[in-house]
Amino acid sequence: MSEIKLEINGKEVMASPGMTILAAAENAGIAIPTLCHHEKLEPFGGCRLCIVEVTDRGWTKLVVSCVYPVANNLIVRTRTQKVDRIRKTILELLLAHAPDSEPLKELAIEYGADRDRFEKDPSFCIHCGLCVRYCAEVKKKHAVGFVDRGIRKEISFIPEIAARECNDCKECFPLCPTSYLQAAFVLTQALAFSKQ
Repeated sequence: MSEIKLEINGKEVMASPGMTILAAAENAGIAIPTLCHHEKLEPFGGCRLCIVEVTDRGWTKLVVSCVYPVANNLIVRTRTQKVDRIRKTILELLLAHAPDSEPLKELAIEYGADRDRFEKDPSFCIHCGLCVRYCAEVKKKHAVGFVDRGIRKEISFIPEIAARECNDCKECFPLCPTSYLQAAFVLTQALAFSKQ
């Protein structure tokens, strides 16, 4: 199958069919920030930080680059005023939940995000889903999952499975950008594992 030619930040980039904009940019050495992306996992598009501006057949729109497929003659801009403004707002919202997250603090500096713009609601989880998806897609254990929806959504360990599987694994821990996962695991251990 023939390669796809697109333009990212004025640079001609060749990509394979089925590739996402994020993957094509990474292959070309062009950085796009993301918190919910991992090379071993299916694209999720949860954090929205990888938003970019694309022009396709004369139409310009904002898309999430980790799920948006490449196309011939696509023009991609990873840093525009609009993109940077959206990333800044996303970071400010995330910092209200995880004010001490190192990855968030580093990105906040880059995008000029105000760490105190929104009232703090330190749940410490930013719902990137890395732990849930890694456990399900890579480990096939399903020991951690999402509970509830919307603003009440949380990450929770499934005590019956986690008690058997997590002590010897913990591969998802380093993926967590906020360290929430480790705290949730310790709490689950204290409350549930001792009763197993």
